[in-house]
Amino acid sequence: MTQPDFIASLSNGQILEPKGAMLAIAEWTASGTPSGEKPEWIAPLHIHHKDDEAWYVLEGTLGFKVGESVIEAGANQSVVVPRETPHTYWNPKPGDARYLIIMTSKIRSLIDAIHAAEQRDFNSLKELFAKYDSELLEMW
Repeated sequence: MTQPDFIASLSNGQILEPKGAMLAIAEWTASGTPSGEKPEWIAPLHIHHKDDEAWYVLEGTLGFKVGESVIEAGANQSVVVPRETPHTYWNPKPGDARYLIIMTSKIRSLIDAIHAAEQRDFNSLKELFAKYDSELLEMW
């Protein structure tokens, strides 16, 4: 029996994004920040003009800048960033953080395009973000 495309085991790196859906869910791991070092952003500071984005922390801690607020979310906590809100996130602790990211298909396509980009300077990425109704504000 063939497994339908609307169910997936996220823990093996698979992203759940059924055909025709406008939503994707992935489980990702963020490496920890060594004690005394400044955390690195997982994503640059940016805005999605038409899309919301959310995270659910499974293990560890994630730090977030959402608008003017800076917060930390631990295991079993979630963060939702509404469209038109500047945001970025990072792992502020030494241990790994494991989390679910819930994103629109457009955001997933943007992330794929960023990873495939040969030129990753500010201006090139700013143009790339614009193609996906998003805006790059500040680099890592």
